[in-house]
Amino acid sequence: MQILHLDSSILGDTSASRGLSATIVDALLFDEPDAVVVYRDLAVDAIPHLDGPIAAGFRGTGSAGFDVLTLAEHARSANLVDELLASDVIVIGAPMYNFSVPSQLKAWIDRIAQPGRTFRYTENGPVGLTIGKRVIVASTRGGMYSSGPAAETDFQEAYLRAVFGFLGINDVRFVRAERMTKGADARKESLDAARAAARSAAKASTITG
Repeated sequence: MQILHLDSSILGDTSASRGLSATIVDALLFDEPDAVVVYRDLAVDAIPHLDGPIAAGFRGTGSAGFDVLTLAEHARSANLVDELLASDVIVIGAPMYNFSVPSQLKAWIDRIAQPGRTFRYTENGPVGLTIGKRVIVASTRGGMYSSGPAAETDFQEAYLRAVFGFLGINDVRFVRAERMTKGADARKESLDAARAAARSAAKASTITG
């Protein structure tokens, strides 16, 4: 089994989503000690945001006439997709920033959403090609977004579920820690519950995998 582990928080060692994603990976390795882990820190080793020349590497316009740096970005895009396609479980640390995902994570998504590799267009609409995989997201939020008045502003989890579904991955599970800015007691309660949920999500992935 190969695990693709992505972190996107900008908070370093103080990040709750990084701690939760590590807990998920540790739990996966407990049951699958021979699994290979491919790790990317999307905040420290940031992927440049998509632009026209970079997108040309996988959007059908070819690579002719581009400079060395752009060609290197074309190779990076291909490598990112290779990592995804070779992985069985994708673990993502994804905090909510301004109601959505960090731009560092969005930059990764923009590179791996490649027509012909992770999805294809048909006469009946797009079809996902990234099948047979599971995604576990360590989702952290400062407030309460899974229910209550703020739920309509949750564009974080809904977006991740939609984009992975578009690519053909329908098994997307969220390990959620909310109310992280609502005091020490609320934070501890939420993190304790999320750590237990992380172990359960990992166990479910290895059992069904």
